[in-house]
Amino acid sequence: MVNFGKKLMADQIPEWKGYYINYKLMKKKVKQYGGQLQQGEKDRRRVLKDFSKMLDDQIEKIVLFLLEQQGMLASRIEKLGKQRAILAEQPDISAITKLREAYREVGLDLIKLLKFVDLNATGIRKILKKFDKRFGYRFTDYYVTTRSNHPYSQIQQVFKHVGVGAVVGALSRNLADLQERQGSYLSIYDQPSTALKDPIIDMINSSVDKLTRSTNFLRFLGQHALIADEESPSTAGEEEIEDKKYHFMSLMLNLVNTFLYMVNTYIIVPTADDYSVSLGAASTVCGVVIGSMAVAQIFSSVYFSAWSNKSYFKPLVFSSIVLFLGNVCYAMAYDMKSLTVLIIGRLLCGLGSARAVNRRYISDCVPARIRMQASAGFVSASALGMACGPALAGLLQWKFKIYMVTFNQSTLPGWVMAVAWLLYLIWLWFSFKEPNRATEMNDIQQNPASVQRADINQLENGLAQPLLRDSGSKQNEDEDEEVDDSEDAAHDSRKAATSIGSAYRLLTPSVKVQLLIYFMLKYAMEILLSESSVITNHYFNWNTSAVAIFLAILGLTVLPVNAVVGTYISNMFEDRQLLMVSQIALLVGIVLSFKITSTYSAVQYVSSALITFVSAEVLEGVNLSLLSSVMSSRLSRGTYNGGLLSTEAGTLARVVADCTITAAGYLGIGKLLNITLLPSLLICGASIACTFLTYNSLF
Repeated sequence: MVNFGKKLMADQIPEWKGYYINYKLMKKKVKQYGGQLQQGEKDRRRVLKDFSKMLDDQIEKIVLFLLEQQGMLASRIEKLGKQRAILAEQPDISAITKLREAYREVGLDLIKLLKFVDLNATGIRKILKKFDKRFGYRFTDYYVTTRSNHPYSQIQQVFKHVGVGAVVGALSRNLADLQERQGSYLSIYDQPSTALKDPIIDMINSSVDKLTRSTNFLRFLGQHALIADEESPSTAGEEEIEDKKYHFMSLMLNLVNTFLYMVNTYIIVPTADDYSVSLGAASTVCGVVIGSMAVAQIFSSVYFSAWSNKSYFKPLVFSSIVLFLGNVCYAMAYDMKSLTVLIIGRLLCGLGSARAVNRRYISDCVPARIRMQASAGFVSASALGMACGPALAGLLQWKFKIYMVTFNQSTLPGWVMAVAWLLYLIWLWFSFKEPNRATEMNDIQQNPASVQRADINQLENGLAQPLLRDSGSKQNEDEDEEVDDSEDAAHDSRKAATSIGSAYRLLTPSVKVQLLIYFMLKYAMEILLSESSVITNHYFNWNTSAVAIFLAILGLTVLPVNAVVGTYISNMFEDRQLLMVSQIALLVGIVLSFKITSTYSAVQYVSSALITFVSAEVLEGVNLSLLSSVMSSRLSRGTYNGGLLSTEAGTLARVVADCTITAAGYLGIGKLLNITLLPSLLICGASIACTFLTYNSLF
């Protein structure tokens, strides 16, 4: 990976060289300040003052040049507008063609200017982050806040597309007017914004869109998946390699696999207690039945992650076969009257968990320009499966026999999922396209990374990343930062972790706290979902359909909540602030769930469950966003990656929660609720305390 300092030098427009941020000088100054502080030559106050002044000077240089260039573009558009007015009265096709090309040249120069802003904005973010990491300050917050809110703010010119919208609008309107619309009295403002298809405007809009709120929801959903978001390809050759690896139907098969697996996980929750009772066990044994799938997933995540280094097709085929067999065993356990067969069926389902492969495919084989959408699709498929599972169980209320095989509300979920996985396997076999890894390596060798500024496509590629990123989109920065901070380090220090032990050694206190939070929220959610059928039947006499509707409603809150948080709330607050607030809200939900008085109403249970579930959903997105920010770049790839670690933490939490439900059941169903909520309360309190202790390092 090319570090940012080298990327900045390579991507600079030569004639504008003197107006870019002097990133190399700033880095040297940060290192120099560190030495001066250690030797006592300067105090902290002096360092902050000197660094602030230097950065102010750099930003002023950038902004003045930016304003000058915007003025020149506006002047050129004004002159072209006068020519267009003359041609409107005396049309000349050749002159109109030349004028259109002149407008497009202005558009190309605007793209160059946007690239200029992008590189400088990235440089400012990185040098501020480097300063904070070096000295342990929260200087970035102070600097950005004081400069942004000042009436003479210059940093807003860099981080906001000030003036760009007016230039884009002028270009769009004039190019639209030059199109062949004989007899039309309409202007661009009378038509949809998608009416103009000029490629130059499309290129400009694709970069400006990165600055708007419209992409925040996709980015927020993508963070839930914790899928490595590598840098966009810097050359047309690299983009071509990515396109060769990408196959739409294969991506869809991975997303369908994710959806079906989540349906398979939650379809048994409303009926697991009745199934256990029908086999002669206590209703609370449903915790073991539900949790056995998670137990197996702890191991399957590792071997599927390793297997995906060599193939994607074979693991998915194996997963489908194992899940088919697991669901058949689950369904046949009723007629065999065997609790052992029931649990073996769920263990087989857990061994078929290919979510690590699904994540890896999106990370490795989906082009960077649509990877965030694919990541959002991964999360959406999971959320939809989580809602559809219980809802489907509520519909499967029939009872009949075919050749001594019983079909009822307990066995039908197994049979339905077995058929679903069989159909999926057939679709997979004929439609999946395995990426040719040998070809990929040859293509990479034949198309080495190089930077050529004259080509329009490369200008577009350079604008693939947002100019203004929210606090949740820092993974790329962290990867670059890791490289910047270790330029002189050995190559081995940048390799992916090769074992659980080496991965663990890369975990900083901040990462460990985020994994603890992830464990806590998954534990709380599993307690809520897995014991819901037992609790609601004991206190409110709910039947299977009522439980299924309740769980489906909880699942359907996932996407709307993420939409609100990703589109609005994440723009108003820092991730670490949302992290703390959502943990406190989750704690409140857990406290409200306790049965303290002699009566326990459905209103109390449902309202506390909604608070708990929604808070956990918000917390999950923010937690994974921060996890990607504070985690070492070495954990963004390889078998033992950040996605695997978070999956293992979450799966372990589910196992512990389900075992807690079964163990607590031996003390009586009347005590089950409070006993299972107590660990959630303690772990949540501990995670809040740990968050408070590491709060200043969460950025």
